[in-house]
Amino acid sequence: MIYNRILLTGAAGLLGTELRKRLTPKVKFLRSTDIASMADAAPNEELVQADLGDISAAKNLVRDIEAIVHFGGISKDADFESIHRVNIAGFHSLYEAARSAGVKRVVFSSSVHAIGFYDQTQTIDSGVPARPDSNYGVAKAFGENLAQLFWDKHGLETVSLRIGSCEAKPSTRRHLLTWLSFDDMWQLVERSLTVPRVGHTIIYGASNNRASFWDNRFASHIGYRPKDSADDYQDDIFAADPQPSREDVVNRLQGGIFAKQA
Repeated sequence: MIYNRILLTGAAGLLGTELRKRLTPKVKFLRSTDIASMADAAPNEELVQADLGDISAAKNLVRDIEAIVHFGGISKDADFESIHRVNIAGFHSLYEAARSAGVKRVVFSSSVHAIGFYDQTQTIDSGVPARPDSNYGVAKAFGENLAQLFWDKHGLETVSLRIGSCEAKPSTRRHLLTWLSFDDMWQLVERSLTVPRVGHTIIYGASNNRASFWDNRFASHIGYRPKDSADDYQDDIFAADPQPSREDVVNRLQGGIFAKQA
């Protein structure tokens, strides 16, 4: 790890909770923040309850920070006003504060939903145009573009992780292509904080699944080598869903249920 003072947003969420316990042994100081309350701070950890939609909070969160692991914000689709306040305007405020404070790198939890309207028969790389499947996906596409701007104009590095389906174990046929284990998610974050130079890199977050929608050749410099595989759960998944409907967007589009009309 080349950064000693890290800010983790979304620290009370499912993935944030995993990252808290994995980051604290690796860094000198971790500031963990979420809109929800947190407990059991490690000796080298500061807990800050804050709303990412509150612009005034951003400057305090990035104070004396070298790198940000940004997993905060609204984690599912919602009305555009809510998504805009937290995931778009709040994200922009965080980047502006980071630039002013001299933060060196951001690891951004982007999403499959930034490209969710690609068909499941397509294999895509990070160079394809965004095709967001929801307000949530629009915010992730915005975040990736903002990260590119701040790299090109200000030299603030970002790794944008297009996370697939990060859960304890896969449970659907789509997850056989999109599942990301907690251990592999941590490897992605750790590699993103360890590689000396990343510019703005977009990398798809999936485990070592035999089938995949995604080609990570443009992110090979990250050195990500996933260890786990959804294939270990294939028999149970097939048994639970033996005759999937090919007309259902869940089984047709890469974004799954997010691509359904509200």
